[in-house]
Amino acid sequence: MPATDTSPLADVLRTAEAWRGSGRAVALATVIETWGSAPRAVGSHLVIDSDGNFEGSVSGGCVEGAVVSEALDVIETGKPATLEFGVADETAWQVGLSCGGRIRVYVEPVI
Repeated sequence: MPATDTSPLADVLRTAEAWRGSGRAVALATVIETWGSAPRAVGSHLVIDSDGNFEGSVSGGCVEGAVVSEALDVIETGKPATLEFGVADETAWQVGLSCGGRIRVYVEPVI
């Protein structure tokens, strides 16, 4: 019997595949760059469906809400977006990383 991949990425991809298979529109968010003490490593993923459901993590809960909101726009428009979060940007008082680091997240539609 072949081994089943139980990595976080495999979980996110299985969820994306299941959601797409059921007819849901889906976006994938990926950490593409970090600075300082970012809570998730480059390559961490979050998958979001058109109802705002999500699986995975790009920040350990610090900015997931903002990423989900942007992902809904990406799903609607079909245009990818790059987001940046940290303590020194204009959203620091609305959305920030409690650890003080910064992250850049790429959000793209899954077709």
